[in-house]
Amino acid sequence: MKRKETWDGLLTSSIWKGLLLVFVAALTLAATSFIQYYFSRKGLEEEASKRAETQLKATRNQIMDVINQTETALRNSVWIAKWSLDYPDSLVRVCERIVNDNPVIVGSTAALVPGYLHDRPQFSPYVYRDGDTLAYRSLATEDYEYPFKEWFRKPLELDKEYWSEPYVDTGGGDMTMTTFSVPIKDDKGQSAAVLTGDISLDWLTELIENIKVYPNAYSLMISRTGRFLVCQNKELVMHATVDEIAATVENNADLKRLNKAMLAGEFGNIRMKYRGVDSYVYYAPIERTGWSMCVIIPKDDIFGSIQRIERAVRFFQILGLLMLMLILLSLVNSQLKYKKLDEKRAQMSNELRIAGDIQMAMIPKVFPPFPERHDIDMAATLLPAKEVGGDLYDFYIREEKLYFCIGDVSGKGVPASLVMAVTRSLFRSLSVHEESPLRIITAMNKSLSEMNENCMFVTFFCGVLDLVSGKLRYCNAGHNAPLIFTNHIYPLPVRPNLPLGVVPDMEYDEQERQLEFDDALFLYTDGLSEAENMDHELFGTDRMIKVLRVKRDAQSHLDAMSKAVSEFVGEAPQSDDLTMLFIHYTNEAPTSSSSQKLVLRNDITEIPRLEGFVDKVAGQVNMDPSTALSLNLALEEAVTNVIMYAYPKGQEGEVDLEARVLKNKIEFMLSDSGTPFDPTTAPEVDVSAGAEDRRIGGLGIHLIRNIMDSVSYEWTGTKNKLLMTKNI
Repeated sequence: MKRKETWDGLLTSSIWKGLLLVFVAALTLAATSFIQYYFSRKGLEEEASKRAETQLKATRNQIMDVINQTETALRNSVWIAKWSLDYPDSLVRVCERIVNDNPVIVGSTAALVPGYLHDRPQFSPYVYRDGDTLAYRSLATEDYEYPFKEWFRKPLELDKEYWSEPYVDTGGGDMTMTTFSVPIKDDKGQSAAVLTGDISLDWLTELIENIKVYPNAYSLMISRTGRFLVCQNKELVMHATVDEIAATVENNADLKRLNKAMLAGEFGNIRMKYRGVDSYVYYAPIERTGWSMCVIIPKDDIFGSIQRIERAVRFFQILGLLMLMLILLSLVNSQLKYKKLDEKRAQMSNELRIAGDIQMAMIPKVFPPFPERHDIDMAATLLPAKEVGGDLYDFYIREEKLYFCIGDVSGKGVPASLVMAVTRSLFRSLSVHEESPLRIITAMNKSLSEMNENCMFVTFFCGVLDLVSGKLRYCNAGHNAPLIFTNHIYPLPVRPNLPLGVVPDMEYDEQERQLEFDDALFLYTDGLSEAENMDHELFGTDRMIKVLRVKRDAQSHLDAMSKAVSEFVGEAPQSDDLTMLFIHYTNEAPTSSSSQKLVLRNDITEIPRLEGFVDKVAGQVNMDPSTALSLNLALEEAVTNVIMYAYPKGQEGEVDLEARVLKNKIEFMLSDSGTPFDPTTAPEVDVSAGAEDRRIGGLGIHLIRNIMDSVSYEWTGTKNKLLMTKNI
């Protein structure tokens, strides 16, 4: 009874707390709605301002580009025009050059000051574009009277460069244009002529009208006198000023203030009623010309949608309150189930902890793992993101070779941990009888693909390091490229390939690398490189390399890396399993430097070269002549077999023979790119049987087996490789 009263009290308390929560939520949502409306309006206003200012600046830059091109072209032509004053007829060439070399200039003239030349009272040759060609005419006519034109008078009066008021040029360029004029003085300082460049205003109209900040926004431009140069109302262009329009408008104070600011060459904006519509106006000047442009944005274009948004927000707020009520009711019902769920959770947590202990027991975790060896220093760590994870690593030494791997199963939790256990077991069982990382990975991929009903995959890197010679053979299956330590730290070149368990018949690639004394490998899963801090920044490869640059032993490297990651991540939760494996090769005398190589063509006449090669190798180890002779016999048999049968008849090829002198043996690696063939599969020959009872063939490999101490074969995907070893 007491237990029931406790739960009844809890239920009543929850209801009252829930109702209070709904009331507070309603007040909060109302306040939020008001604040959201205020800042949304402010944000839209700021956005409109930025968009308008950006458009105006971009348009102004385009106009100024044309202005600057025109001014530069004329300034660069003043000297030649001045020189041509003594040869007036050559002035037309100056104008021709200006128009021809500057696409923005549609016409140019060099107009002499009346009376400067006694034999020519007026002289003004004009060159202009007529389609794709240049046309010529004279402005020194009774109808045109160029001495009275603004473009001629003003630069002489002001004694400086001058941009004319835009005008319709009749009898000259026959278009709406503006003219840039430069006064020219002769060597005596006397005003002699005016050199000009004309710009058509057609491009300006198109440019200004293309300023589309909002759908209903429009733009205009005025001259230094307030005359409309570009306007929606074409009847006003070149025929009216802003002041004239303002005189016809009631309450025109804002319009007059706008006109005053634009004529003063100011940047800015103003709110005003234009054509009966509340609008925002943004304006900017065009330097040196006296022009000014503006863009007019109706208020509804900026804020028209905010009321619809506000209504939608209120609808969803009410809907949210109703959902909150339902959630509270559901919460009350859920409280009755929490105790049972908590008990189940505790039981599951204990089972996962046990599973994690079993999983960690499967991987090597005693470091240093080979304290009696001086040719390798290793350390590894695995930190799962949950109780169990999908990362793995493994390594062991067999026949002076270090077999190692690292992998990352897609997904997390129990399914990933089960795949991890299967992957590690496959690696162990296959690598015990196999030396090639390629064949190990190929077999693992086939097995994992056959049992992959849940479409999980494993990124995997497998390597075999010859601890005597330093030769590293490796194969990658979609895993991160390890970092290699040589003179500097950089990613080991790997072919990415596909992860294990995706395509059953995937053809992987095996690669090789020679490690020297003090070289090292750092293998890791993406839980390291993609570790995130509270700002969602990734730890990344650069930070990894920075930590690894400090000289340390293997375990210290991993300790330093773990500390660096922990400090970087901070309070952020671990998002993925983190696994690291460090391999430091410390053999001070790798035997790769004592190797000999011989390359033969697949031609039987190459066989005699073999004797000198064998003698050279035998001389390195002071081998007795009889043993050297037997070696030569075995190698000659193997090489002859490759020359005769590896390549199709008529095809040229090469036979590579490499001899490596190790501590207590000599390894002969015979390789070719011919047809795959494994001579070691030939059955043993019964030499005691009569010739008529023996099978044809097989004596060659029988001879090689008896002379050499071990013989093995592998096909790498591109080459046959026959390894023959002779103990010394």
